[in-house]
Amino acid sequence: MKTLTIDAKDIHYTPLNQQIRKAVAEGVKEITLNNILGQRFIGDGLKGDDVTIIVNGVPGGDLAMFMSGPAIIVHGNADHAPGNTMDKGRVIIHGSAGDAVAHSMRGGRVYVRDNIGYRGGIHMKKYLEKRPILVVGGSARAFLGESMAGGLVIVLGLGDTKPIAEQGVGSGIHGGEIFVRGPVDPLCLGNGTKQAPVTEEERAMIRPIIEDFAKTFGIDAGPLLTADYTRIAAVSARPFASKYTLE
Repeated sequence: MKTLTIDAKDIHYTPLNQQIRKAVAEGVKEITLNNILGQRFIGDGLKGDDVTIIVNGVPGGDLAMFMSGPAIIVHGNADHAPGNTMDKGRVIIHGSAGDAVAHSMRGGRVYVRDNIGYRGGIHMKKYLEKRPILVVGGSARAFLGESMAGGLVIVLGLGDTKPIAEQGVGSGIHGGEIFVRGPVDPLCLGNGTKQAPVTEEERAMIRPIIEDFAKTFGIDAGPLLTADYTRIAAVSARPFASKYTLE
């Protein structure tokens, strides 16, 4: 297997990403990026189901945007919008991430071991067999799942913080579903949402995803699998229908 290690210290993101794309085009299957500090757009638009990028440091915004296939593993935190409009692949973040994680994501998986900022999962979409998945190990800030049109978000609330403690969860949602470990204060829900305890069928559906997340980060899956979960979804597939008039 062809591999490549790049020392990214003091390299601007444009030539860095040019090096990455060139390496993938030449058949490199594993790229290790050391000393990453804020470089944006890493992995954007890359294709290849057998390509892995290992990021040691803190990548900048829009990590893996439009990516279709590769895996990106971040040993550190990540800035805003990792997985933005991602089509396929995996983003594994061994830390926390900023706002708009999985923004408009179309497929693949984003796993964040710790916490995320505001508007995680905003505008996520599902198309045919492609169902984007975002799993957050810690907590999510306000407006989680805003305007979701499809996909799946799971928030596990590991550690001492509540998984959800702020307003606007699912605001404008009209597709997809959000699962939260434990109860959710109704005051945190956005307009047009409903919540209910998970059914056995829903529990069976999320089980392999939780097991995969736990295995990825070396977490004991047992307590997560037996815990109670709340499912949050849209009341209507057309939440804004009353805002328009037909003539």
